[in-house]
Amino acid sequence: MVSLETPVCEFGLPAVDFSLPGVDGSVWTLDRCRGEKGLLVMFICNHCPYVKAVLDRIIRDTAELKTHGINSVAIMSNDPADYPEDSFENMIRMATSANFPFPYLYDESQEVAKAYGAVCTPDFFGYNADLELQYRGRLDESRKEAAPANVRRDLYEAMRQVAESGTGPSEQIPSMGCSIKWRE
Repeated sequence: MVSLETPVCEFGLPAVDFSLPGVDGSVWTLDRCRGEKGLLVMFICNHCPYVKAVLDRIIRDTAELKTHGINSVAIMSNDPADYPEDSFENMIRMATSANFPFPYLYDESQEVAKAYGAVCTPDFFGYNADLELQYRGRLDESRKEAAPANVRRDLYEAMRQVAESGTGPSEQIPSMGCSIKWRE
């Protein structure tokens, strides 16, 4: 398992459109996912210890962000041939058992992850109402283990600022996680 950090936020970069199948049986597009004040695009997967450590926090923060007009979407782009835990069937199981408050989509071709420049799981892309990138940072201090409950909620605070002002914080700490498992 390779551990990577995300690049610095490219403020104003437009969100890339997509059309991907969701675990709910429907097809989701960028426009269908967006919220009135913005959109959080997350690249996650089922097997990654970094994602597992913070999944409850991702669920909490995305549910709270929705009340501020920020919708969220999670995309799984790993190659399940080498990581069976990331299969579409297991994505359905995970989303159902964890009661995801956001669509969980399968990027089988990996083209969406490449278009976004996603490098790891979790990788967060926070967009304003105009779908311009304003946040590319971490959820919080957590790594392979969850940080203490009282740590600063970097992602939540940044996206709440985006909802209120349309702009993200100038200082952002990169997210860290397992590398995306690209096809050969």
